Parts: sequence; structure tokens; C-alpha cells
Amino acid sequence: MRKKGKNRVRRTFSTAFKKEKVEMLDMGKISVKELSTIYEVSETAIYNWKKLYSKYKSDEPVVIEKISEGRKNIELLKRIAELERIIGKKQMEIDYYKETLEEILETSGEDLKKSTNTSND
Repeated sequence: MRKKGKNRVRRTFSTAFKKEKVEMLDMGKISVKELSTIYEVSETAIYNWKKLYSKYKSDEPVVIEKISEGRKNIELLKRIAELERIIGKKQMEIDYYKETLEEILETSGEDLKKSTNTSND
């Protein structure tokens, strides 16, 4: 390591280190500014690492959030529809059992409301 200026020391980062940090950037786990602050490296150097090691080519436009958010919303809407279908089916079962129980109790001569009333008036 050589000294650069009065207080700065020139540091060299391994290729593996750079690739790891660029992968974190690509996945959105950290920002260029945060990396720059944490490792005391210029943002320009980090952008150069990205240019060399990123899985995204610089000439390709990358719109990750909008695509993933759209897909996520579609999946959530599908899940909501499925849960609503399940709830509807369960409600139909409850209504059926309730009517069946009322029929049985009516046939046996018992009053369903009196037998299920637990409040002390």
C-alpha cells in the first residue's frame, strides 16, 4: 500500500470482493452511496466495478421494480380471488349445516335459540 496525500492510503480490493458488492447492488440490498460510505471508496470506483462485474449490461435498460411490482400485484390478486372462493365455499357449508341443524332440532321439537342462549339476563 502506498500513501496518497497526507492521510489517505491506497487500498486494493480483490476481484471477489468487488463482484460480491456488485451482486449486492444488482439485488438492491445496498446502494452505491452506502458502499462508498462504508468502505470509503469513491462512487466512481464503484460504478466502474458495476460496469465490469454487473450481470446487467449498461446498454440494456433495466426496470426491475415496476416489472416485479406488477407481477407481485397480479399474484396477490390471484391469491385474494382464491381466498374469497374458499371463504365463499366455507360460508355455504356453514349455512348448510346451520339449516340442517335447525331442521333436526325442529323435527325433534327443540328450540335452537333457547338451547344456545348462554347469556344470563
